[in-house]
Amino acid sequence: MLSLRNVFVGWLLSLVCVVGHALDLRGVSDVNVTSDTAVIAKDMAFDEARRQIVMDVLRQYADADALAMAVRNAKSSELTELVAASSIEGEKTSDTTYSASIAMVLDAGLTRNWLDDKGIRHWLTDESNRDVFVVNANLSDGVTNWAELNQIARNQNVDLDTKSISGGAVVLELPVLVRASFTTALRDAGWKYLGSDGMLQIWK
Repeated sequence: MLSLRNVFVGWLLSLVCVVGHALDLRGVSDVNVTSDTAVIAKDMAFDEARRQIVMDVLRQYADADALAMAVRNAKSSELTELVAASSIEGEKTSDTTYSASIAMVLDAGLTRNWLDDKGIRHWLTDESNRDVFVVNANLSDGVTNWAELNQIARNQNVDLDTKSISGGAVVLELPVLVRASFTTALRDAGWKYLGSDGMLQIWK
């Protein structure tokens, strides 16, 4: 039987695989639309694909309920601006029908701005900002402490960029811009911290 410590370490390693990679803002939608003409059907198909891809891609980074409402109410031109690139496979048309597999990649910066403008809570970090500080976290109660740290990070709209794990010791990197608010949130949640030489040690 696996020990609680082994389960915890395995869980953290799986999370590292998620937060340790760059944002993946790619999506694919298979569409089949019939309308008065093939041209109209194609326009409708692309609009349907954009809405589906924006929803599918961003639901892992944003409040899903607020996102769904924003996508539903968004103009087609709004969502078109978020697409950095697109491609089509298996395109088929008739006089009144259009079908294809449409792939799109969202622009991270424009998408982040759109979410902010809509007031949607999200966790899309600014990849261009690499001014970071190191956090050494001592997790005395592994699962509970880790869940609490993630909640604090979500409240700051930032990802915990996990660099290494050794037992209950976790090394993280966070943007310098959130250091003040992050330490304030830690203190309010009952965490202890000590900062020196650009490094923040935290424990509870």
